[in-house]
Amino acid sequence: MTSTLAALVAALGNLVRFVLLPGQRHDIKSVDQLMEGISCEAFLGDKAFDAKALRVRLAADGIEAVIPQREGAAEIYEHDREKYKWRHLVENFFCQIKQFRRIATRYEKTDKCFAAMIYLVGAGLGTR
Repeated sequence: MTSTLAALVAALGNLVRFVLLPGQRHDIKSVDQLMEGISCEAFLGDKAFDAKALRVRLAADGIEAVIPQREGAAEIYEHDREKYKWRHLVENFFCQIKQFRRIATRYEKTDKCFAAMIYLVGAGLGTR
């Protein structure tokens, strides 16, 4: 069983919300669930989130898309390179939760138990 963890972290790298997706699902499919009811100034994502539909949706909500372009993209979009440097906080979050063996190896059998472990670890990381 494989699964993909998509997470939304705050400006300081603390967990705000996460979504578990089947392993074969693309990361961009998680955006609707992650952003529901969330207001922010900028959305920082990697090249996997480079899609015109997402950029249009974010612009309609008044959110700046800080997403680098994929190689060979037809349209050219600029992104704020200085803001993109803060994306390391998302990577730091994933590195920190992977220090817990139960999460790194997907020890839990059910999604419900796996999500509970992520909640526990995510809450504990904010207190460090």
